[in-house]
Amino acid sequence: MPNRVHPIAAIALLLVLFIISLFIGVSSLTLSNLLEPDKLEIFLVSRVPRSFAVLLTGVSMAVAGLVMQMVVHNRFVEPTTAGTAQGAALGLLAAILLFPSAPVMGKMLIGSAGAIISMLVFLRMARHIPPSDPLLLPLVGLIYGGVLGALVTFIAYEKDLLQVVEIWFNGDFSGILRGRYELLWAGGVAAIMLYLLADRLTIVGMGEQMSHALGIPYRQLVLLSMTMVAVMTALVVITVGMVPFIGLVVPNIVRRFVGDNIRHALPWVAWTGMVMLLICDILARTIRFPYEIPVSVIFGVIGAVIFLYLLIRPIRQKN
Repeated sequence: MPNRVHPIAAIALLLVLFIISLFIGVSSLTLSNLLEPDKLEIFLVSRVPRSFAVLLTGVSMAVAGLVMQMVVHNRFVEPTTAGTAQGAALGLLAAILLFPSAPVMGKMLIGSAGAIISMLVFLRMARHIPPSDPLLLPLVGLIYGGVLGALVTFIAYEKDLLQVVEIWFNGDFSGILRGRYELLWAGGVAAIMLYLLADRLTIVGMGEQMSHALGIPYRQLVLLSMTMVAVMTALVVITVGMVPFIGLVVPNIVRRFVGDNIRHALPWVAWTGMVMLLICDILARTIRFPYEIPVSVIFGVIGAVIFLYLLIRPIRQKN
């Protein structure tokens, strides 16, 4: 794909999808009626924030998935299939129950702490799983995430907070307005920071012994990168909700064409994440127009099919 798509064509495609996203919705907006005050207000308060939220969510989850796969040395894991997103939801639920008057930033920090703790537990489990079977780790991650998700649902049911939890578990951009998505920009900043660490993370992906041999502080880099991944995941969960399979599907597609060098792969991973999520969000708004389908449903169906293909393909090749 990157070998076949010119960067200018890639940027043009992204701009076209972004413009389409700006002008699709229940309220009919055109370039001419944007001069009307009420139409302009809808455009600035709802459409622009929503389109930027889609871009930032696509970047955050796709980059988080790529970095997580490099650190864990497994192509079948990502934050939503390794318990990280569910850990963020558990942290957010704890913040609501224990500190109900805390500001959004404080709840986000507690959610990030939950994501970090759940990720550290997953990394601990990953060290005891034999690398000879690459399918075992994602299956363990799915079970682990399912247990955490069930715990969140049980606590929410007991405390009458199921409606709040449902928002976190179902990624949806329909509630995005100006003033309710700006935290996602921090995820974009984290993606840039990870790009600055790209060369070191590529060496980390070669293993702990290779990293030590080349003078790279393996454990510190793993902790730093996983902290960024946890923060990006928590930001998406608290703002949009979980959108499964982005971090799994996008890196696997891009690495087929670019390879394992993060510096080369990361910009294309970010671009592919934005393009795929924009397409899914446009479909979510048009399939049952004027009603919307949560974007997590659209991407979940597409991602699940690709995920099953990625799981089954090695088995068929082995046989």
